[in-house]
Amino acid sequence: MGAGKMERDFFKYSYKMEKQENLSLGVYNTGYQRCEAGYTWGPATRDHYLFHLVTEGEGRLTVPEGEFLIGSGTLFLIRPGELAAYAADAQNPWVYWWVGFNGAEAHRLIHSTPFANGARVYKPENGEEIRRRLLDIYDARGSSPASEARMLGRLYLFLGELMAHASVGRTTTARQYVDKAAAFISRNFSRDIGVRDVADFVGVSESHLYRVFSAELGMAPAQFLIRCRIQEAASLLRNTSLSVGEVAVSCGFRDPLYFSRVFRRIEGISPREYARGGTWKNSPEKKEGKI
Repeated sequence: MGAGKMERDFFKYSYKMEKQENLSLGVYNTGYQRCEAGYTWGPATRDHYLFHLVTEGEGRLTVPEGEFLIGSGTLFLIRPGELAAYAADAQNPWVYWWVGFNGAEAHRLIHSTPFANGARVYKPENGEEIRRRLLDIYDARGSSPASEARMLGRLYLFLGELMAHASVGRTTTARQYVDKAAAFISRNFSRDIGVRDVADFVGVSESHLYRVFSAELGMAPAQFLIRCRIQEAASLLRNTSLSVGEVAVSCGFRDPLYFSRVFRRIEGISPREYARGGTWKNSPEKKEGKI
C-alpha cells in the first residue's frame, strides 16, 4: 500500500518474527502506523536496532542524551540496550515506518551510515526512496526461509540507500583497519586465531587495533571474535545434529567446557538447552547491549 493511498483513520500494520536465530544479520520486525494523538511507547529497552521514518506529523523521542522533536521526513534510530521512549504529538500525530534488526554485522553496518558516531536523527534527501525501501521489507514479511531471505535482502538495500547518502565522508584509515580486521575475523573465526593474528593481518599493533575497534564498533576485537563464534555456534546447535563438543571445535573453541561457559554467559542458556529448543534468556551481556 503506498503512502498516498493511506486512510486518515488510525491504523497499524506490523510484522514481528516469533524468534531470532543468531544470524550475522536478521530482521526482527517491520511495519508502518498512523498513530493516535499522544500515542506513546516506553520508556523501555530494545534488544535490536530500530529505525523509524516519520512521513507525516510529528512527535518526540526521549533517549539517554536528551529529547528530540521529530518532524516529517526525519529518520531516527534507537540502539540495543538503551532506555528510550517516543510519543506522537497531541495535535499533529505522526505516521511512521519502521524496521528492527540485529546481528553480528549490524553495528558495523550502522557505522557506514549517517548514524555513525552516535548520531540520533537524520533528514535524508531521498526520503521517499527510504520509505519505499522500508515498505519493500514489510511486503516481504513471513517466517519461511524464502521470506526471511527476501526481508534480509531488502534490509541490505535499505541500509545501502542510507550509506549512499551518508555524510560521513571518505573512509578513515581507522575505519579501513576495522573493516579489514572484521572481514578477516568473519572468514577465519572457525580457525585457531587470536587478536595477534588479526593485528598481524591488518598490519598494526594489538593495542592500536584495540583502540580503533573500540572507537568504531564499541567493542574490543576479542569481543567481536567471540561474537562471531557464538553466532555460528547457535546456528549449528539449532540446525544440525552435531554434538556440543563438535560445535565448539567447528567454531574455533578448543575447550568445550570453556565454550559452554561463554555460550551461557552470552545467551543465558546452556548449549544443550539451546539445541533442544530452549528460549533465550536475558543474559547480563544482552541487557547491557554488549552483544
